[in-house]
Amino acid sequence: MSDTVVECKDLTIGYGITPVGRNLNISVNAGEVVCLLGANGAGKTTTMLTIAGEIPPLGGEVELYGAKATGAMHKRAKAGMSFVTEERSVIMSLSAADNLRLASVPEEKATSLFPELAPLMGRTAGLLSGGEQQMLTLARALGRDPKILLADELSLGLAPIIVERLLKAVRSAADDQGVGVLLVEQHVRQALTVADRVYVMQRGSVVLSGTAEEVAKDIEQVERAYLSGVVDEGHAEIA
Repeated sequence: MSDTVVECKDLTIGYGITPVGRNLNISVNAGEVVCLLGANGAGKTTTMLTIAGEIPPLGGEVELYGAKATGAMHKRAKAGMSFVTEERSVIMSLSAADNLRLASVPEEKATSLFPELAPLMGRTAGLLSGGEQQMLTLARALGRDPKILLADELSLGLAPIIVERLLKAVRSAADDQGVGVLLVEQHVRQALTVADRVYVMQRGSVVLSGTAEEVAKDIEQVERAYLSGVVDEGHAEIA
C-alpha cells in the first residue's frame, strides 16, 4: 500500500473554463511536510482549493489515499483532510473555547498543541492577537487528527517568532502523527527548516522541485523564483 496521501496527476486548475495552471504533478506522503512556494499569482492557492475540493479540476485528477477524489470539500474533511485557508477560520464573536467546541476539538488537545492558549479559552476570538488566532486555527485543524493538512499562508502577517511556533507544530504533527502536510508559505527560509520536499510554482507550472536540503543549497535561485517568478532554465529538478 502506498504511503502517498495526496497526488496531483497532470492537474489543470482554474475557474470556470479559464485555466490558471496546467500539468501539475505534486505528491505528499504520510508524515511528510511538502512546501509549495511561488510568487503572488503563481497558482498556489488555486492548487490548494482544487485539492481541497472547493473548485473542480479542469483536467487531470487529484488522488487522495490512492483513489481519485470526487467528493466536495466537506466530504474530504470527513475523510481526514484539514484545510487552513489564508484567512483565519475562527469565528470572531465566539470564545476560543466555543471555537474548539464547534470543531469538536477538546480544549485539552488544543492546549497540548499550544499551551499558550490555555489562559485564553474564555476570551472572545476577535480579541486575540493575530498569532493567537492562528494558533487557535491550527489547533482546530490538527485537533481533528487529520491524515492530511493543507495550510495556505499559515504565517501571513505574523512575527517570525510566531511563525516558528506554528511551523514547529506542523512538523510535529507530521513526525508524531504521520500527517501529510502541503504548506504554502511566504517565509521561504523558515519553511525549508521544517519541509522535506519543495515545489516552486511560476505562472501555473511547477518550475523547480527537490528536497528541502537540496533547495536550501541554492536558496538564491529559489528566492528569485519565489519573489519574481524567474528561474534560470525553464522547468528544473534539483539533483
